[in-house]
Amino acid sequence: MKKILVIDDEEDIVTFLTTLLEDNGYATISASNGNEGLEVARREKPDLITLDLLMPSQTGTDFYRNFVKDKDLADTPIIVVSGTAGRHLAVKKPAAVFEKPINPDAFLAAVQKALGE
Repeated sequence: MKKILVIDDEEDIVTFLTTLLEDNGYATISASNGNEGLEVARREKPDLITLDLLMPSQTGTDFYRNFVKDKDLADTPIIVVSGTAGRHLAVKKPAAVFEKPINPDAFLAAVQKALGE
């Protein structure tokens, strides 16, 4: 079973994404900021990460800068989920970029594509 890490500070978004992913056969873990996200990613080695860019304590952009320096994680695909303008610039090669509110069908299609399913 593929494991997906959801990094977002908005509880309703985390609940929406984890429920959507679990209902479609994925295991999920979550983190509410970039620092926690990096710790969880290093420990859990997810197959995919969904990343919000605007979060307290450490932004998604900060998370990404540290993430790409970690050889064990750097190849993990990232789907950016954010309402921020310029969000496509924060992550070099995101697997996909979604604005909130998220279209569930398009999101799942992007997840499957990013995971090579």
